[in-house]
Amino acid sequence: MTTQTSNVAEFMVSCLEAEGVEYVFGIPGEENIKFVRAVTASDKIRFILVRHEQAASFMADIYGRLTGKAGVCTATLGPGAINLLLGTADAQTDSSPLVAISAQVGLNRIYKESHQIIDLVAMFRPVTHWAETIYTPAATAEMVRKAFQLAQQERPGATYLAVPQDVEAMPVDATLTPLMPSVTGRSAPEDAAIHQAAELLRNSRFPVILAGHGVARNRASEALTHFAEHYQLPVATTFMGKGVISDRSTQALGVMGFMRHDYENFAFDQADLILSVGYELQEFAPQRMNPDADKKIIHINTFLPDTDQHYVADISIVADITLSLQALGRALGEAPLHSQPATARIRQLRQQELDNGQQDDSFPLKPQRIVADIRAAMGDDDIVLADTGAIKMWVSRLYPAWQPLTCLTSNGLSTMAFSLPGALAARLAFPQRKVLAVMGDGSFMMNSQEIETAVREQIPLVVLVWVDGSYGLIKWKMDMEEGAHDSVDFGNPDFVKYAQSFGARGCLIAEAAQLLPALNRALAEDGVTVIACPVDYRENMALVSKLGELTIAL
Repeated sequence: MTTQTSNVAEFMVSCLEAEGVEYVFGIPGEENIKFVRAVTASDKIRFILVRHEQAASFMADIYGRLTGKAGVCTATLGPGAINLLLGTADAQTDSSPLVAISAQVGLNRIYKESHQIIDLVAMFRPVTHWAETIYTPAATAEMVRKAFQLAQQERPGATYLAVPQDVEAMPVDATLTPLMPSVTGRSAPEDAAIHQAAELLRNSRFPVILAGHGVARNRASEALTHFAEHYQLPVATTFMGKGVISDRSTQALGVMGFMRHDYENFAFDQADLILSVGYELQEFAPQRMNPDADKKIIHINTFLPDTDQHYVADISIVADITLSLQALGRALGEAPLHSQPATARIRQLRQQELDNGQQDDSFPLKPQRIVADIRAAMGDDDIVLADTGAIKMWVSRLYPAWQPLTCLTSNGLSTMAFSLPGALAARLAFPQRKVLAVMGDGSFMMNSQEIETAVREQIPLVVLVWVDGSYGLIKWKMDMEEGAHDSVDFGNPDFVKYAQSFGARGCLIAEAAQLLPALNRALAEDGVTVIACPVDYRENMALVSKLGELTIAL
């Protein structure tokens, strides 16, 4: 792009360049033509044309979560903007930085009932940190900077800008320049809170750590792991926190979040103090870990927790997570703390379930076998995106994660169909890593059109579809709560031919031994591959029965 700008659309792109934006995901429409053309003309930003605006928002969502830089999605007004809403809300509830930009009707008719007029700001405001309309060219630089500043603040999330059609075309004063991002320093914890937290920890009998997404988001995994291993404290993570302590660590318990009492819950049953690090309430219901509201809680995060009677922090340390853990370590001294004696047993139970699954050759494949084969195919820093449904439960609770942000779910909103478009964003963010989208057949058919995007844009993509012909998680919950299920079964296309129709490769697993070689082959190749794998979801109810009967002597 040239440095001179002639209208708001071109100037906005200059502002995006100043923010370091590398990709804009979206679809052009009549009312945002100038903006899309300006993005396309940029030599710093690549426009990724998608097949549905929902996919664009999911791409921006996952790109923001992985990089820490706001992902950007765009659409036209009315229905296009409405389609951006789901991924925008997902980013907000999962604290991922995202900036959504859409067109709006011109100022000459924005105030009255007219074609495609929707109050878009009112629609986006409940699911963003900030939503506003650019009414004048002079406000463009400030509003773009504010959108990114709020999206990338201590608690990241989504923001939204509407650009009226006539404003987009208005000239910009030649003296107006983009505002540059500022460097933000890390906040240190208060000494008094640190010493009080150290005293609580020293006086506790069975402290346990709950680690959330904030640890990954703040790049504090190393500090958390060092603290937990030095003081011999067991660590359970939320679904969003998977990998913030490697599952290879002897202190790693696994994840909290399964719909029934899982192995990790037993450590919390016995704990008298929870050291909560980087945890947000929407990640996991506090009542599930503190049902009697009787445990001491130390909250460490970059912002205060929301209000919940089962999560009333005795001490809140609101500061940089790494600095807080380092300061807490200095206050505690070198001696280890009381540890939870069941840690090894909990780890053993989880590993036994995965090992048994890996040796199971039955067909259709059991979920445990599929998870074990996925783990065998992926490297330490490769990225798995587990879609919402029964898959989310199996992958989140069993898949060993060895680094943060390598096993991704939609958790705050738990929306279906994010993982296929999200995998495209993950490959763009980290082209050197293998990326695998793991989806049920229900969620796959919601956004499968983005296979064409991957083929056209030459973004390598591997999708593993668990095939059972139903909305498996809802069937599972119906069976648990009602003793039967209905209105959850559907038909499917021939997934191999379906993939081939897009110019992609298709593969149907016919026996258990075929899955791992198929995964290895697909992940090693460029291009796009869809692997359809029949799954035996009778294991769902078998797991509920097993966990319901399980007791551990602590």
